[in-house]
Amino acid sequence: MSQVTGVSIKVHPDDNVAIVVDAGGLSAGSLLADGVELLDAVPQGHKVALEDIVREQPVLRYGEVIGYALEDIARGRWVNEGMLRMPEAPSLDTLPLATRRPPMFEPLDDYTFEGFRNNDGSVGTRNVLGIATSVQCVAGVTDHVVQRIKRELLPRFPNVDDVVGLTHSYGCGVAINAPAAIVPIRTLQNLARNPNLGGEVMVVGLGCEKLQPQRLVEPPVLPGTTAGQAAPASILSLQDERFAGFAAMVDGIMAMAEAHLEKLNRRTRETCPASELVVGMQCGGSDAFSGLTANPAVGFAADLIVRAGGSVMFSEVTEVRDAIHLLTPRVADEETGRALLREMAWYDDYLRHGSADRSANTTPGNKKGGLANIVEKAMGSIIKSGNSPIVDVIGPGERIRRRGLTFAATPASDFICGTLQLAAGMNMHVFTTGRGTPYGLAMVPVIKVATNSRLARQWFDLIDVDAGRIATGDASIEDIGWEIFRLILDVASGRQDVAADRLGLHNDLVLFNPAPVT
Repeated sequence: MSQVTGVSIKVHPDDNVAIVVDAGGLSAGSLLADGVELLDAVPQGHKVALEDIVREQPVLRYGEVIGYALEDIARGRWVNEGMLRMPEAPSLDTLPLATRRPPMFEPLDDYTFEGFRNNDGSVGTRNVLGIATSVQCVAGVTDHVVQRIKRELLPRFPNVDDVVGLTHSYGCGVAINAPAAIVPIRTLQNLARNPNLGGEVMVVGLGCEKLQPQRLVEPPVLPGTTAGQAAPASILSLQDERFAGFAAMVDGIMAMAEAHLEKLNRRTRETCPASELVVGMQCGGSDAFSGLTANPAVGFAADLIVRAGGSVMFSEVTEVRDAIHLLTPRVADEETGRALLREMAWYDDYLRHGSADRSANTTPGNKKGGLANIVEKAMGSIIKSGNSPIVDVIGPGERIRRRGLTFAATPASDFICGTLQLAAGMNMHVFTTGRGTPYGLAMVPVIKVATNSRLARQWFDLIDVDAGRIATGDASIEDIGWEIFRLILDVASGRQDVAADRLGLHNDLVLFNPAPVT
């Protein structure tokens, strides 16, 4: 006789599928609490039919159509990607704009963190020397010098947290004046302006590159000068005739770095309101729990940051495209809504020119984790944005302009999205994962949130927050949301380190370059 042996989660009353929660999945014959008997073995995170679904009938999760049945699916069957036909993406022509009344949130006052104030009004959560590069040719030299600075100079400057080389694959061999070249160029310009770099960025160039290093930084305004009298920016080109050999190049960079470190070392943390937070929200290695646990909790934390007067960014165009009809009613005004639609249309066209479409987004790991297609993935991805109104939309590489919730248009690639959010000005990063990734960034702390407790246990020293407790009923979305919010304040203050920083795990910066390469 069958017994109740399995736990499942049904998100919306209209859903005709549920997600298996049990670690290791459930075997055929298992009985769910609602009386559904499994006809197949169903892996953890995968879907089981709660009713008979006839061919061409919609399959519903989150109360939304994630596909149409390619065959009759009996109650209790494992519903996998091979059984579904993906629906068309929502048309961008008839969507409602700014029709939802914003929720009435109580402001959150008196929340603070210990940060580094900058002359431009921004606040850093770290005090980092950034060494920007104008071309990939100098990346090897820059990496070499960064390691020497860390060994030989950094111990003398205790208030400086780190030295980071902003190396990349751009700068020459590219169509520098093509219209789309503005994306990588402004990304590099705005990376140098990230608040965690304190306005003391230096630039290492080669000398003959198309992207001349002067384009990357504005001359700093020094004490006793005005904007028109600013001293030249700190720029060094390896082809300069004064450098005879490699050692001379290194000595020149080291001397410049020492001068910048002396300035950065004068900076100390001071109490700043939580309204100075600029937090980027991202997911990678997603699974079917992402939209049930970690992403809703991150969305709750996002609303807390907005209530405190801070700024939050969510991104990943292909992972919101199929849920765009749920976002356009939330924009603050029609102009913001039209900007959101423009970014969707631009990316549709970008994929079309590359002979691809949004279905190329989902990975083998996403599917193994229970996500049948990009539609299901998108429905769980947008929950990271919480419930606040969307007050602005920025393009790839642009800098954030307004406090509140911003959609920062980026590809969904973890590394490109993270780089673009850095350029937008984030000083904290929150990253959810169900399959697991050692992803980290050197410029900002990255809080990693596991969607399921199996991953949190397996990667006990790589994960900062276990949101899987929501699925097992050991914590609520609100509990984990508050936990993430308080952890953001502690990490931003330097009171607590994230796992990626303790282990020294930091990914390279990766530019988004839609322009031609020559």
